[in-house]
Amino acid sequence: MRSALGLHNADSPLPTESTYYLFRKRILEYAKEKGENLFETVFAQITKGQCAEFEVSGKRIRMDSKLLGGNIAWLSRYELIHETLRLFYKQAKQSGQLDKATEDRLDDLLKLEGNKVVYICSGEEVKNRMQELGSLIYKILPLFSSSSDVHYQTLHRVFGEQYRVDDKKVVVAREKEEISAKSVQSPHDTDCHYRNKDDQKVKGYSINITESCDDDKPLNLIGHVDVRKASTSDVDFLQDGIEKSQEVFPDKIEATHADGAYHSPDNQEFCKDNEIDLYLHAIQGAKSRYQFNFSENGELSVFDTITNEIVGSKTIISKEGTVKWRIKTEKAYRYFTQKDIDGYLVRKQIAETPVETLQFRNNVEATIFQLGYHYPNAKSRYRGEIKHQMWANIRCLWVNFVLILRYIKQLCQITLFFAKYSVKLLFVELYFAIKSFLTHVLPNNLSVSENTRFSFS
Repeated sequence: MRSALGLHNADSPLPTESTYYLFRKRILEYAKEKGENLFETVFAQITKGQCAEFEVSGKRIRMDSKLLGGNIAWLSRYELIHETLRLFYKQAKQSGQLDKATEDRLDDLLKLEGNKVVYICSGEEVKNRMQELGSLIYKILPLFSSSSDVHYQTLHRVFGEQYRVDDKKVVVAREKEEISAKSVQSPHDTDCHYRNKDDQKVKGYSINITESCDDDKPLNLIGHVDVRKASTSDVDFLQDGIEKSQEVFPDKIEATHADGAYHSPDNQEFCKDNEIDLYLHAIQGAKSRYQFNFSENGELSVFDTITNEIVGSKTIISKEGTVKWRIKTEKAYRYFTQKDIDGYLVRKQIAETPVETLQFRNNVEATIFQLGYHYPNAKSRYRGEIKHQMWANIRCLWVNFVLILRYIKQLCQITLFFAKYSVKLLFVELYFAIKSFLTHVLPNNLSVSENTRFSFS
């Protein structure tokens, strides 16, 4: 530990804790300025060396994702607008650009915290205050249009996401359905996005892990960890996860294991172009009633699983050149696209995949668990996408270290067992060799009494 910190002498002074905080702060500033997270770069370099040292090939990989909430409070729409305006007004008030009437009104509206306003006011009162805040924001934003202050930029963004201005220049709050999941969730962390995945509501980030799962290797390591906003779909992680992991693992990736959330035609095509077998456990959506098969002459055969009959199909080519297939049902026509056919073929491939092959993915869920082990409530201590990426890289470095440590201990135990066994075997062989030698030699050179005294029996 001391050597890693550059403390090669026993009397070298220890750095203070603030040194490490300052170090991370400088890395954060560098990432914002240069667009490169140095922790991510170092993680790739270290892991690449570990793979070479311990012969982790990475021919087969698996991946999974996890949602993690940011270090923010859950705010209602009014609380979000109220808090964003309060942070901006705290600095804007000192500029002297606001008139007395506007300052007085803002002082009155913002004297209480947003959550207290929601608590003591009725729904109609909150709605009226929200409308008034929108009108005030619309009035003061042009006064600071040249400002590069982060609070002004956040306020400008929140206004555009939460309000619209009609033809009569009247500020109107947007309907709830108009608000995007990518909108600002907190002025304290503008990188956070909202996502509802399998009834898990999160305002924060999505973390994707890619690790090796080689057939004949007892040691597997995390090759890449990617942190993005929570609204990022799993399908967007697959290609980058494969490409980044390929830079770390020494051998060409030949197979990838993931769940159905990573399925998309684009990802299937990517794996096909790179000669990678993509094994999915399932894909989203209900199972189709129809089964498809192309004959040797290229004609589509459609089988109805309910009537157990083959239905005749007709190829339809649109003006744009898009190909569709049409069949006649009991009530109308039914059209199929290439996407529908590809979906069926993927489901068929999953059904025909051996269970042993699908089980390669299972352990990645344990890795995901270890990643967020210290966050049982799925909420981190950090704010900002860059800080979460730094944390994820550090945590994955530690997970890899523990995996390597266990692997080495296992090797040592095996080596020690065989060493003990070899020593015992050597002594047994030596004992019988000496006994055999003395048995043949002693009767010819010693008397009967001496033979009896030196006998092994």
